[in-house]
Amino acid sequence: MDVVELSEEIPINHQFTVADLDIEILPIIYEIIRSVEKDPHDSSQKAKESQDTSQKILELQKKLDSARAQIKRLSGIEYSKEEQLQKLEILRKQLKLKRELLLKYRTMCSFDVPKN
Repeated sequence: MDVVELSEEIPINHQFTVADLDIEILPIIYEIIRSVEKDPHDSSQKAKESQDTSQKILELQKKLDSARAQIKRLSGIEYSKEEQLQKLEILRKQLKLKRELLLKYRTMCSFDVPKN
């Protein structure tokens, strides 16, 4: 999947998330290892296998480049680990406060409004 294709698939207003990543590289790596393990005795077969392996390596390189481009689009990737942890702690405090407020509002006595 090219980066161009990726930008066309995901709308501009959509926030790019980890679930949107397409970085499946293990099958390609497996194919490369399998082709390297093969040891044909015929020189013409060796040349063909070598060419196939080179092609698979180029495919892997393209996949890695695509993965790098996708990862750069993730929200928050521009922050350091410490900044991310600090933001997470702030969000946790906000969540705790909102839960406490919600609980407080639930336990408040409700006023009956007379219906006319």
